[in-house]
Amino acid sequence: MKAGNPHLTSNRLLDQVRERARYLHYSLATEKAYLYWVRFFVRWHGLRHPRDMAASEVEAFLSMLATERRVSASTHNQALSALLFLYREVLAVDLPWLTSITRPSSVKRIPCVLTKDEVAAVLAHMDGITALLARLLYGTGMRLMEGVRLRIKDVDFDRHVIIVREAKGNKDRVVMMPRSLAPALRLQLLAARAQWEADRQAQRSGVELPHALHAKYPKAGQTWAWFWLFPSPTLSVDPRSGIERRHHLFEERLQRGLKRATVLAGIAKPVSVHTLRHSFATHLLQAGTDIRTVQELLGHSDVSTTMIYTHVLKAAAGGTTSPLDALVRI
Repeated sequence: MKAGNPHLTSNRLLDQVRERARYLHYSLATEKAYLYWVRFFVRWHGLRHPRDMAASEVEAFLSMLATERRVSASTHNQALSALLFLYREVLAVDLPWLTSITRPSSVKRIPCVLTKDEVAAVLAHMDGITALLARLLYGTGMRLMEGVRLRIKDVDFDRHVIIVREAKGNKDRVVMMPRSLAPALRLQLLAARAQWEADRQAQRSGVELPHALHAKYPKAGQTWAWFWLFPSPTLSVDPRSGIERRHHLFEERLQRGLKRATVLAGIAKPVSVHTLRHSFATHLLQAGTDIRTVQELLGHSDVSTTMIYTHVLKAAAGGTTSPLDALVRI
């Protein structure tokens, strides 16, 4: 067993986890989740250092989550991933017992999908910037964070495409720009431009840049090309750098607006922002779009992930007649 990762500069365990996550360019959400599970693991074992624990302690912790906390398979897997990250990436431990810990099998569930009429009804009860963003997510299949993180440089009005940068799996992809949204997006571009110019006039810090770009291009964050298409109306403190700057639109603003619109539309389904993405994929397949094209638009690595929407179509089609219907006609 090694003493630890030689590249880490901090002596405190949680700081080491944070430092390693940032070195590997993990998202802030993943960083926070891993910190939570490592802290929970250490505290549950009476503040023992993970280097002094092994497979039995890890399995006992995961067993507690499953039996006492009754966490879902996805939460269980996240906790296990955090602990594997701790031992392999932070403590530089790679022993056989790490690979022998089994993951709970995840259950493939048919996602909630709205009909076209239901999408129209929900969108009709939204207004302002959240309405535009909801329409954009449904019209492109983008995830919530992909939408709010759009930069000016990635919106191409000439070709009617949007480039989604560093999406899930750290991949880029191209999606269509709904032509019906182009006028509204141009107006949003003007609003963002006014905000950018006000920030430059006030000599505020530039927007956050991905990874090491700030070190390579220190002024890039202040340029118009890197500004957010959907900037936040208020300034906030960057949790990583501690710098007060303009962030993108807070994602919960759309989540709240969509929930409210769903209630007003009288829809009883469990609608979330991701439902718009599910509906996008299903409606494309209903219209005869090739599944490989849908896979590329969604950014799925494996077509089997996209295949879940064919199950949605089968459920919606109702092609098989129930034997009860034959009895009723007698």
